[in-house]
Amino acid sequence: MKLSVPGRATATAVVAAVSLVAGGSIAGAAPAAGPASAPVSKPAVAAAPDIPVANVKSHLTQLQSIATANGGNRAHGRAGYKASLDYVKAKLDAAGYTTAIQQFTASGRTGYNLIADWPGGDTNQVVMAGSHLDSVSSGAGINDNGSGSAAVLETALAVARANLKPTKHLRFAWWGAEEVGLVGSRYYVNNLSSANRSRIAGYLNFDMIGSPNPGYFVYDDDPAIEKTFKDYFTGLGVPTEIETEGDGRSDHAPFKSAGVPVGGLFTGASRAKSSAQAAKWGGTAGQAFDRCYHSSCDTTANINDTALNRNSDAIAHAVWELAE
Repeated sequence: MKLSVPGRATATAVVAAVSLVAGGSIAGAAPAAGPASAPVSKPAVAAAPDIPVANVKSHLTQLQSIATANGGNRAHGRAGYKASLDYVKAKLDAAGYTTAIQQFTASGRTGYNLIADWPGGDTNQVVMAGSHLDSVSSGAGINDNGSGSAAVLETALAVARANLKPTKHLRFAWWGAEEVGLVGSRYYVNNLSSANRSRIAGYLNFDMIGSPNPGYFVYDDDPAIEKTFKDYFTGLGVPTEIETEGDGRSDHAPFKSAGVPVGGLFTGASRAKSSAQAAKWGGTAGQAFDRCYHSSCDTTANINDTALNRNSDAIAHAVWELAE
């Protein structure tokens, strides 16, 4: 999640090339429809699978290793960011996704978004799930935002394992340069045609979902998306609160500004957990949800496994439900 600092310099994206895999399409454009055929009855989409938290943590271990090998971070314009993107892209390519790398320039450095489309579904109704993949320069960024990136990746891989055939079209995204002003996601939204923008039925954002002293916060933007997440946590017996700390400070903001329905999950950053919150969620009152926010200690040791597990499953639940 980017810092909320008055007067912070906002990087400007410039005209950029889109690098495509064979058979891919320009990021944001609806893939070409197949041959017309007679409509057939379609069985209901099955319930979402459990997302193995061990798999999500394995991705976090890889992101930590990438940071360690590249100056201790995965920041925009640094080698660690590009290596992180290459890791995620390789997993998606092997799973059968059509992936595209969208390139832009911010703060004098080259940045990249990664867009992955799952074949099939109505491309006039696109459900997107995304997270920012970059860290700040001071650390590996494992909670912020390896946690969201790894959970979205594992959800995408679960879609492939299930050979899901949803009614709506599924698209996953990993954004660059979030930490320097939401640059990657804004670039993506601004470069969509009005027609392709209108085809996005909803964008789900996941930024910091494994905070070590966690809360369970749900965005209160689109009512249908909000209800999907709240109902899931109600089923677990886990109370939620409306997310306010990161409002407008993560990659849902450009989508929301463009009129796209948005929603998402969050477990807290530098704000302190109240006594009332500790009473219902556990953890330590008076301590930040994430004491290592934007610090060098945001490593694989800075993750609450229970929060990561619950939120990863909630992501899959929402993807399965909203794409049905």
